[in-house]
Amino acid sequence: MTLKLFEPRPMKLSVLTAALQELTPRARRDADPDLAIEDWLQFSRDIGSPNIQLSAALHPTESDVPAEAMLDPVANTLDLRQPFTKERAARVHAAMKTTGVGLSDLAYFDNFLHPDKAVRQKKTDFMLRVFDAAALLGTDAVCGFVGRNHELDMDQNLGMFEEVFVPMLKEAKARGLTYRVEQCPMPGWNITDRWHNNIAYAPGPWIALHRICEKHGVGDQFRIHYDPSHAILMGQDTRAVFQYLKDEGYNFLIAGFHVKGQVVDSRGVAAWGYGGQTLERGDWIAGKPSANPADHVNAWKKQVVLAEHELPGTARHDPLAYLQNRTVDWLDHQLAARELLAIDPAETYLVVEHEYPRARIQDREKLAPILKGSLAFTRAIDEAAAAMYALQHEVLAAQGIPVQGRGREAYRS
Repeated sequence: MTLKLFEPRPMKLSVLTAALQELTPRARRDADPDLAIEDWLQFSRDIGSPNIQLSAALHPTESDVPAEAMLDPVANTLDLRQPFTKERAARVHAAMKTTGVGLSDLAYFDNFLHPDKAVRQKKTDFMLRVFDAAALLGTDAVCGFVGRNHELDMDQNLGMFEEVFVPMLKEAKARGLTYRVEQCPMPGWNITDRWHNNIAYAPGPWIALHRICEKHGVGDQFRIHYDPSHAILMGQDTRAVFQYLKDEGYNFLIAGFHVKGQVVDSRGVAAWGYGGQTLERGDWIAGKPSANPADHVNAWKKQVVLAEHELPGTARHDPLAYLQNRTVDWLDHQLAARELLAIDPAETYLVVEHEYPRARIQDREKLAPILKGSLAFTRAIDEAAAAMYALQHEVLAAQGIPVQGRGREAYRS
């Protein structure tokens, strides 16, 4: 009998810089674009995160969506109004070396299937600049959305994906990058009653999109950056999602994780169901879309009326909610990833994404202990899962000793 040593493999920890949009006052960072990155690298070290996911976005003066219409403020920590040059990259690399903080990937979340061609082209051009920055910074991945043309049905959007998005993936391939899609359905992204406004929202669509990508030679560029909060929002649980991907032969698709939870409000579900609030939200006035952009944030009642984002560690331990898929069972999430997905845990990033509304404090001193605690929780949960997996699936298995109990099972109600 060959003995197996106990060698747990924890994942790599990172934090999305959108967690604190105003870490560097805008007046200072607009004048010195890379100062925001330097400040965030230092802040990341202070709160105990060994890596950052660097957030890019159209500058507020260039965005087609007013900030007051967005549920989550957008952070352009990476400012790309001017080209990101080798000199700028060298400055960032110097700050990374000084702080000892690395870069997991870059992130830019936008709608690349926008119905307006000019708006869509502006977003695509910006993403290409993000690709260029990623290549210069030496990371191999960019995280973002696909989006949806809300004027078209889903099958029509598949055709648009092939026409519009695949060429962008070819640009990623040319730079040696992978594009990891976060699967948020974006139910309040516009003031229509369409709930799925990002077509890559679940395993079924991921597989359909990947098949299109394979046809055009960019299958390896299309991957998923899985966020369990969105599964909870749609009534799914992580283990079942991962099991389905494995059953279908696509468990290689998930290549990274956003660590963000969702706490479902049972009263909101009782009132509106999982489709959210469909009428009298306040984004329409007298039967017409409101002329005031600030009213458009009410479109997000399709989501927030029934759920609230969780910063990992801030929600109460609730075993019944885990069983009902109404909050994330973090331990089983990390176990299921190891048991069902084709990943190397030691080379996979867990990116903490902070969108818990009542804790989104734009004050460095107040937010630092909150993020530090969440990062510590995320690290501890993953280390526990790594230990359980190594003990059960490697050490015990090598000695022919069965694992005790049943555990959580996919598809079981």
